[in-house]
Order: sequence, then C-alpha cells, then structure tokens
Amino acid sequence: MTATLPPLTYGSFTTDEATQVKLYEDLLRPRLIEEKMLKQLRQGIISKWFSGIGQEAISVGCAAALNDDEYMFTMHRNLGVFTTRNVPLERLFAQWQGKPGGFTQGRDRSFHFGSQEHKIVGMISHLGPQMSLAAGVALRHKLMKEPKVSLAFTGDGGTSQGEFHEALNTAAVWKLPVLFVVENNGWGLSTPVSEQYACENLADRGVGYGMRSLVIDGNNVLEVYETVRQLAEEMRTNPEPVLLECRTFRVRGHEEASGVKYVPKDQIEAWTARDPLSNFATHLKEKGLLTGAKEKALTKKIKAEIDAGLKAAAAMPDTEGDVARELGDIYAPSTSTAPAAAPATPATRNPQPATVKRMIDAISDGLREGMRAHPDLVLMGQDIADYGGVFKITDGFMDEFGADRVRNTPLCESAIIGIGQGLSIAGGKAMVEMQFGDFVTCGFNQIVNNLAKLHYRWQQSADVTVRLPVGGGVGAGPYHSQTMEAWFTSVPGLKIVYPSSPADAKGLLLAALADPNPVLYFEHKALYRSLSGEVPAGNYHTEIGKAAVTRPGSALSIITYGMGVHWALKAVEATGIDAEILDLRSLAPLDYDAISATVKKTNRALILHEASLTGGFGGELAAWVGEYCFEDLDAPVRRLAALDTPVPFAAALEADYMPEGRLVGAMEELVAY
Repeated sequence: MTATLPPLTYGSFTTDEATQVKLYEDLLRPRLIEEKMLKQLRQGIISKWFSGIGQEAISVGCAAALNDDEYMFTMHRNLGVFTTRNVPLERLFAQWQGKPGGFTQGRDRSFHFGSQEHKIVGMISHLGPQMSLAAGVALRHKLMKEPKVSLAFTGDGGTSQGEFHEALNTAAVWKLPVLFVVENNGWGLSTPVSEQYACENLADRGVGYGMRSLVIDGNNVLEVYETVRQLAEEMRTNPEPVLLECRTFRVRGHEEASGVKYVPKDQIEAWTARDPLSNFATHLKEKGLLTGAKEKALTKKIKAEIDAGLKAAAAMPDTEGDVARELGDIYAPSTSTAPAAAPATPATRNPQPATVKRMIDAISDGLREGMRAHPDLVLMGQDIADYGGVFKITDGFMDEFGADRVRNTPLCESAIIGIGQGLSIAGGKAMVEMQFGDFVTCGFNQIVNNLAKLHYRWQQSADVTVRLPVGGGVGAGPYHSQTMEAWFTSVPGLKIVYPSSPADAKGLLLAALADPNPVLYFEHKALYRSLSGEVPAGNYHTEIGKAAVTRPGSALSIITYGMGVHWALKAVEATGIDAEILDLRSLAPLDYDAISATVKKTNRALILHEASLTGGFGGELAAWVGEYCFEDLDAPVRRLAALDTPVPFAAALEADYMPEGRLVGAMEELVAY
C-alpha cells in the first residue's frame, strides 16, 4: 500500500438512486455509533472498542447486497452488518456494556455473539474458524436445494491461518455457495501486509483452490454492493465458492488502546482522503440526491436513535451473578424421543430382544439407525463413503443414504468440524468421524472454542457428534493408539461418552446423535472385533450421564470405563476378589451419585484408565472421591493408569506401558490395606 492512491469514483455503477440514498444512511449510522462509542470508551462505559471507521463500505455493501435470510459471519469491524440488518441498538449497546439485555447475557463482549433472528454469527478471537462455519451453512443450503448463499468475513491476517486454507479447499471441492470476503486493511494488529504474505493479491490464492476470485475497492460502497449482489445472484443458481478481496485501510488502531504510532502518517492521510462516507456524500450531492439540509436531518435522526438506544440500555439492570443459571446454560436442553434400554441387572446389562453383535457392528448399526431417525443427519469423514471407512463402519452407507449425506472429506479436520457446526446453525445435524482419534488435535480449536462454548455464549446449540477411534493394544504406535479423553474433560460444554459394551456402544451413539449438544464419542479400536454381546434391535438410547454397575461386589470398587472394564473383569476372575466394577460410560456429564454409591458400599476405590497417569481423568475422579467420600473410605484412593510415556509400538514395550499387568497387584494391595 502506498501513499499515492486513486480517488474514489462512482460514475460507472448502475445502482438506482433510492438505493444509493439508502446506502448512504447505512454508512452514516455505524459511523455515528462509532463516534459515540469512542466517547463511551473514554468514559469507561464500555471496556474495549475495535474501530471500523473508514471500512464501513465493505460491511454495509455486503449486508445490503444479500437477502436478509442469508447468514453472515462477522469480524471485529463489521458493525455495518448489524446496523444494516436492523439489529436493535439498545441490544447492541447492552451487549457492549456486558448487560443481560445483550446477546450473551454478559458472557462475552464486543461482536463475539450471534443472532439467529438476524442471521448473523459473530467471531471467536481465533479469527479463522468462522469461515468453516459459513461453509457449513452453505452446505446445508445446497443439500436442501435452497437458492441461498452464506458470507464470511476475514482479515488479511486471518488468511495466514490454516483454517482459511482448509475452509477454501473444502468449499471448492464441494462447490459450496459461500462468499469469502477478505477485508485487506493493511495491518494485522501492528504487522504490515508486507510481513504477512508474499503474493501480490490475497485473491490470487483462490486460483490455487480452483475458485473464482477477484479484487475490488473496499472503500467504494457501490462497487462492493454491486459486486456482491451480482456474485450472490450467480451463486444461488450455480453453487460455488468465491474469494473476494476488498482493499481498504485501518486508519485507527487494531483496538483503541493500541494506537497507530506504527502506521506511517502519509498512509493514514492518503486513506483518510478516500473515506467511504465523505466521498459518497460528495457524490450524492453532485447528483442532487443529497443536500446539506438532508444530511443534517439524517444525522440528527440517527443521533436521536443512538441516544434512545443508550437510554434504553442504561435502564437495563446490570448483570448479576447466578451460579445455578451459569451452570444450567452450559448445555442446550435435550429431550430423548427414543426408548431407553431396559434397566441393567446383575445377570444381564442388555435388554431383550437382542442379537449378538461385535462392537464394531453395534456402532455401525447405531449409526445406520441414527441416519434413518434423523433425515437431516450428515456423516463426514475421510474415506467413509465408497470405501466405508478404514474400519468399514460405514460400509454400504452410501448406497442406502447417498453421497450427499455420507461425505468423503479432504484431510481438513478443523474445517470439517466447523462445517458440521455450520450445518447445525442452519438447522442440520452432523457426525464427524476422526479417522483415528489422535487426529483430533488438528481440529482442537473448533471443538474447545466453538462447539463447546456456543450454547453458553449465545444459546446456539452445536448439534455435532465427533467419533474418535482410540486406544492401544493393537501395535499401532504413538500416533494411532492414544486415548485422549482428558484433553477434553476440562472443557465445559462438551458431552463425552466412552462405551465398553456393544449394547452401550449403540445406545450411547444413538443418544449422542439425538442430543443437540456437541458429543465426543470414544470407541476403542481393540474392542471392535474382539468383543461381542447382545445388542437390542431398533432405535434406543442409553442415557448420557449415567454409569452402570457391570459387576456387583463388596471388597473394593473399580471405577473405570472403556477397555478398563474388561481388564477389571479379567482381574476379578483371576483373583477371586469380590470387586464391584463401575463402568462410568459418560465422562461428561459424570454420574457422581453412582460413584458415591459404590464407594459407600465397598469403602475402597481403585480408579483405572488406559491413558497416562499424570494429567489423566483419574486424577479428577480421585480428587472428587477424596473430597466428597472421605468418611466412607477405609483406604487411600488408588489410581492405576498407563506409564507417562507416549504409546510405544513394540508389543513388549506396549505391554509395559498399559496398566493391565499391574492391576492384580493394585487390587490385592488395596484389599489388604
């Protein structure tokens, strides 16, 4: 960007006069709000502000060009989207003041919120993930054959993130009607574009993904409006993604506290001369569409709206603490429409009638029943379509449900999880398969910062189930053998299940697919074909959050899940120790009543899991038992887990790593204490 810039001109555009006048009002409104907010910032009424002064033409032009029922995914400086879509000012002001009258009830600030009513989804601070969400909305439109587009904003800095590339790649492969708008304002906080990317135009990146791309003047509201309107019309008829780079400039700091000392003064002056509001006002005056009197009257009217909104926000009560309310809003309400499995008994944990199935077949059966029960459910994962997945769980699914609902994905775990979330926002339902659970690291941000927090922040459910094939004992080494539940159990908002039997594997999967909350479904690979059991037919739910006593006993309690249940059963058979085995089944929410009941009964607790000891979920369980069941204990709480090493490959090393070989000794020591 240089200090010598061409002037703004409007003569080549064909927008009708009434729309031009309306666009001017739409530009003026966010400018006047911003000027007021800068005063409120200095007065301490709001705590932070990201100024979009000088960039309003992009937000306003895009919002005006789309239909009001088309989703827009905003960033820091897109106030013009909210005002153009007539979001009530009092709610915006309450949001920025952290009041319950805002959109997040004081739980998040600034533009970190969404509004289904206005089809706006705000960002998270990680910048890039909303592009995948927009692609998910576009996928929903395409599947439903709706002639709609979605639009996601990002900045020049955000285009360096992996999510940008994953989202563009997947959208291009799937031909999704999503418009990716890059607001290239010259700076990523204090880093100039010369230090951010080496290509001449960010739009050039679209060529590499096989998508249309173009560069326009982001300060020219008519150019933005006409370009986006034309693109949207074409994309509604012929779905495809488009990358649109809007050249503009940030004349104020990244946020007000950072200032602009790092920006060359001549650049600020040159871009200020290209101000989208004042230049467009001059154009309208030259055309006789705006007079000084009309300009003053419009300014007075908008300022009155602002004052009224501020007065209404000031009259709203301040946010007050309420622990029960906060905890209650972590999850979206869930209502099961399928029957529960019959109650477990000492003789059998499985309801009747049932047929014997391997665990892998029970999972496949559950997934098939879920697809039949939920026509909006879309399965996404690597190689899950024609190939049937690396474990063949979805073998034959594409023939029954079609390629639209059983979708092979690129190796873009983060984008695919985000697309699943976008499907949910637009009214769909998603199951995302990690080919191996270990690969979930590539989608970590989408899970812990988007899926987990969405309902708490602005009451938007995240109807996404993530299946994670995990566990060792199969000689797969460090990157295909981990069981990583402890990475997620400390993240509020996620539901986490970990079945140990074929019946529970099916019932918990069906419950997860029906639940409107994000569910991480852990399935142990070593049990796929080694474990069989009776599995009920049809669609039934095993309640999430309820543990089960696999074996009653009185000598001690083994509290475990997954493969640990089977190690415990073998150890009891080998030793004759009358241990009670509690299968947690769900790690979040956790069945504290069942844990308390078994400890009260046996007075001894051994907590067993496959993951490494340090930082493992057993530490949380042991702490809770020690704090709330102390008076029932006749011995210290004992933890038994894998070694604090990566999972090794060689059989002898893996045997040493696993806790199974140390279980009998631990049980004998605890009973003898």
